[in-house]
Amino acid sequence: MGSVLPGIARDRERVRRRIRRVGPRWALVLCVAAACVGCGAGDRGPGPAAGAASREPPLPAPERMAPGDVAAPFTLIERDGTPFDSASLRGKVWLASVFFANCPGPCFRENQAIADVLRNIPDADFMAVSVTCDPENDTPETLRRYADRFEAEPKRWKFLTGDMATIKTIANGTFLLPAEVGVHSERGVVFDRQGRLRGSFHLLQPDRVRLLEQLIRDVLAEPAGAAPPRVPPGTPPA
Repeated sequence: MGSVLPGIARDRERVRRRIRRVGPRWALVLCVAAACVGCGAGDRGPGPAAGAASREPPLPAPERMAPGDVAAPFTLIERDGTPFDSASLRGKVWLASVFFANCPGPCFRENQAIADVLRNIPDADFMAVSVTCDPENDTPETLRRYADRFEAEPKRWKFLTGDMATIKTIANGTFLLPAEVGVHSERGVVFDRQGRLRGSFHLLQPDRVRLLEQLIRDVLAEPAGAAPPRVPPGTPPA
């Protein structure tokens, strides 16, 4: 998602042309429609996080990046209703994403891509972590039914919910993915065995997914015993 998704950009341009034709009377209605095209949030290009407290959405991680700091720990709720502690990801390479179960289409394609990646990389040290951005509707039971559609193996693919403030902090500050209720990025974000962000790719573009798989394989091949860098003092837990 180097900028706004091409399909979304085309739809918004069509709306702008309609605004010019119908005049100001319907302009407000059509502008609202343009803002709501798709459920994905547009990227503004790779760069560092804007910070969890910022009003601006974070810049996405580049496709590949050097290891940085260890991600701040977080706790959410898994689809079986039990707490999920991100400490359980230590020693694993993991792919993070944001979605919601009632998404009309893109989220299904996003998660189908993740299911394919998990099948193509059957390494037990590789996991996926999918976090809902609609926790009011995506209860653990809803997530369990949704995960069953993808035959998601609970040990390798986590579907998580929690309160929206916590989810937004994790998405913005840890994953570098914008997230609001029902609005999210369609990127997959890779973390190494030490919990360090290593890159992100768009999940709805097959050529990007192939590059994502290569990144995951490269990170899996790195030595497992490397000492993790220290989390900076004062890093708040999500």
